[in-house]
Amino acid sequence: MKKTLVLVCLMILAVCSAQAATGLVPLDRVPAEFAPAVDLEMARAQDEADEIAGIPPRFAIPNTVQITPDTHGLWERADEDTLVWRLRVASPDAFSLNLGFRTFFMPEGGSLSIYSADGSQAIRPFTAGDNASHGELWTPVLTTDSIVLELTIPENAVNDLRLKLDSINVGYRGFVTGGTPESGSCNVDVVCSQGDGWRDEIPSVAVISRGGSRNCTGFMVNNTANDQRPFFMTAYHCGYSSSSAAASLVAYWNYETSTCGGAPNGSLSDFSSGAFFRAASSASDFTLMELDSDPDPSFSVTFSGWNASGADASSAVAIHHPSVDEKRISFENDPTTTTSYLSNTVPGNGTHVRVTDWDLGTTEGGSSGSPLY
Repeated sequence: MKKTLVLVCLMILAVCSAQAATGLVPLDRVPAEFAPAVDLEMARAQDEADEIAGIPPRFAIPNTVQITPDTHGLWERADEDTLVWRLRVASPDAFSLNLGFRTFFMPEGGSLSIYSADGSQAIRPFTAGDNASHGELWTPVLTTDSIVLELTIPENAVNDLRLKLDSINVGYRGFVTGGTPESGSCNVDVVCSQGDGWRDEIPSVAVISRGGSRNCTGFMVNNTANDQRPFFMTAYHCGYSSSSAAASLVAYWNYETSTCGGAPNGSLSDFSSGAFFRAASSASDFTLMELDSDPDPSFSVTFSGWNASGADASSAVAIHHPSVDEKRISFENDPTTTTSYLSNTVPGNGTHVRVTDWDLGTTEGGSSGSPLY
């Protein structure tokens, strides 16, 4: 009987010892990197100047860093074959946080998870499937002021990992669920009945961010092969006319209010990250990119069509994201005219289409790059 008791005790001690060896330390003991809080007065003054200059609106302040798993954070062992690296990132009173990795290569079996420190929000894990030849990764926003990076990787793959965080982007406006919209009250949510005739086109449009700090609108565009290559178009002045800028693209699909005229409650969970620059023209103000990969089929993204007739339209519709707000739709009931930039001359140099005035809805900062139907 005594031998049995001793054996049971030894087994319990062995189990407890194993749990202690493999358990991760509490989150509050994980090292943290802090980005400075945004000077709102200075940021708003700059935003007003940018608006006058026609520069796409900014929603976050980028902070340059050089962080790798070798220099920051905490490595731990999850089991005999798996290692875990964690780092906390925070900025006091931030509306949101997003990250830019100028170096990203994830070996097979590894994954990078990013979630809010309170566990209420999370981005899907980034895996080897997110590796791209441009070697970068830019993340969508999490609407919190404190996040956790958690890398899980087989020990035998650690030497193949390439991961360097270069930018912590601190949000101070936009992408705020439940707050007051920044765009004009005359805007019309796409969920409203006025959008019923455009249900096929609406899913092709996304709100986009460049470098984790500025936003515009863009859209999936069809090609003559009809082969569904993930071509994506926006305005030249949105700043994507280089390989580096295109790599920093994050496109948010289906960012829409759930009710017509309701409080902002759009979801940011449907996203695509990264693109390749394909073509651009400053004269006609367009940039064409190709996404790193096809949008997830569950997002139900569509492709906008086009023709090369050059004829003026009898009316016009714009589907867009004004001021980093959820998707809106605007209507012009009068004919459009072909002209030059900021000109009334018809047809001018033929680079731009003029909308006389919006009869329902409007466009504003952030609407740049939206399709005109």
